[in-house]
Amino acid sequence: MQLAGCVTDVAGIRVGHTSRVGRGWSTGTTVLLLPPGTVGGVDVRGGGPGTRETDLLHPSATVSEVHAICLTGGSAYGLAAATGVMDYLEGRHVGFSVGSAAHEVVPIVPAAVIFDLGRGGRFDNRPDAEFGRRAATAARAQPAASGAVGAGTGARAHGLQGGVGAASTLVANETWADGIVVAALAVVNSSGSVIDGDTGLPWMAGDTRLRRPSAADRGVLQAHLQTVTPTLNTTIGVVATTAHLTKAECSRVATVAHDGLARAIRPVHSMLDGDTIFAVATGRDELPPDRARNVMLNLILAAAADCFAVACTNAIVSAKSTGGSLAYRDLCPSAFPA
Repeated sequence: MQLAGCVTDVAGIRVGHTSRVGRGWSTGTTVLLLPPGTVGGVDVRGGGPGTRETDLLHPSATVSEVHAICLTGGSAYGLAAATGVMDYLEGRHVGFSVGSAAHEVVPIVPAAVIFDLGRGGRFDNRPDAEFGRRAATAARAQPAASGAVGAGTGARAHGLQGGVGAASTLVANETWADGIVVAALAVVNSSGSVIDGDTGLPWMAGDTRLRRPSAADRGVLQAHLQTVTPTLNTTIGVVATTAHLTKAECSRVATVAHDGLARAIRPVHSMLDGDTIFAVATGRDELPPDRARNVMLNLILAAAADCFAVACTNAIVSAKSTGGSLAYRDLCPSAFPA
């Protein structure tokens, strides 16, 4: 089974971005539309999270099915984008049924935000419900764009252009000819750095094969990183799998995915971060019972951490500057093969 290195490698998931840059704007929204029966979990860390519907993902809460995930800029104001996603789903009668009629539904759309207020020039330019609706409308099953797009448009990562990155892998088992898919999508807007200032390379290798930057480029990078002052930041994202998991198991996947975040970004979970990772399971692949289930679950957990780490790196390596901060490729062009 050939994977594209995107969260859409998990069959049934669709991803859409909407972005706005220029004339005082630098922000956007990313939406994941999920197939019927998808179960969700979450792990929220850091000192300044901005989230919506995360309590509903607790294992003790009534609703287990999740219909979409909304990741967006705009800090707490940007949570309004999730309303647009709800409107989009309601118009298609997708949601938790609360009445006898087909249209009587409440779409479950957990959301998380990054802080990018004012980075385009105007503090009051931020995503609203229309951003969420447009991102949902644009959602496709094909590999989605990465870099400074969608929720990563106005992202910054320790003085570098941030962005959206993705990764995927297969968890092998003799029961499934194609394997269980585990994938991640990360929006990197971190106070910590994805790049090791001494080597000029990411802490965690990504999909792009990089060379050690020249001494001159490393010097430019180090000088740039030394000028960085702490800002309000957050890294958010989603881990998805084709496995059939419970809400509690999804939350464990999200928890372990934070280990991958810590490998790729240093430091993380500070008082200036609101790091939040969702986990969703589409249920295509049943796990074996008893002890064998725990063995497979551990493999999924390890894959979740690996994928999220790689996704964080891919976000920075693929990003091109939207005008607010220089991108890694601007400072270390020698790292990229000609």
